[in-house]
Amino acid sequence: MIAEMVKKWCLENKQTITEQQLAMFKQYAGLLREWNEKMNLTAITDDEGIAVRHFIDSISILNSQAIPDGAKVIDIGTGAGFPGIPVKIMRPDVELYLLDSLNKRLIFLEEVCGQLGFQAQLIHSRAEDSARQEEYREQFDVVVSRAVANLPALCEYCLPYVKVGGIFIAMKGPDGENELAQSEKAFNILGGKVENILHTVLPDQSQRTIICLKKTAETPARYPRKGTKINKNPL
Repeated sequence: MIAEMVKKWCLENKQTITEQQLAMFKQYAGLLREWNEKMNLTAITDDEGIAVRHFIDSISILNSQAIPDGAKVIDIGTGAGFPGIPVKIMRPDVELYLLDSLNKRLIFLEEVCGQLGFQAQLIHSRAEDSARQEEYREQFDVVVSRAVANLPALCEYCLPYVKVGGIFIAMKGPDGENELAQSEKAFNILGGKVENILHTVLPDQSQRTIICLKKTAETPARYPRKGTKINKNPL
């Protein structure tokens, strides 16, 4: 059922997918269920939920056409690998980095990457810490995040990773436009500008807002602040 739902969505959205890629999604779902019995990865374990809320939701960002060929991509707060791993399945050309603060999740992701037969760089860190490291700061063509932080806070966590001229893709729910209206100050300070907004409806009729921000200037050195300050006093 998972493969059929993903294939149907791809056909409807003019996204090319092979039988091998569909098999990878099916294998990923099996690993997610297996490991979820040992650690809390997701509350969604049924076929339809995994297909729609995890896989299709993740690859819906491909409709933005914001990920260039061979892009260096980092998924901030990846959790169980969303959206990074589904994007890598669909776009094997990208160079994928997965960042999460919980090491046990990265152990799971290492197993997934090994089983699916591709490489990803795994980073065990808080987003605000790695963003200050030279090897990661402003080094990525594309930064993606499906994290639950509101957009001004999410921008402070993520925009420091984006190279000037690169793209930050923020995956938000139906209130994405409202969050966008509250984020102008954050964009101006952190060096971002709205490039594209994509509204999409998943097969279960839930609504998503995909916000693409272009990095137009370097992020000032004082950002990101500590996580407590970001959350208590967003820009």
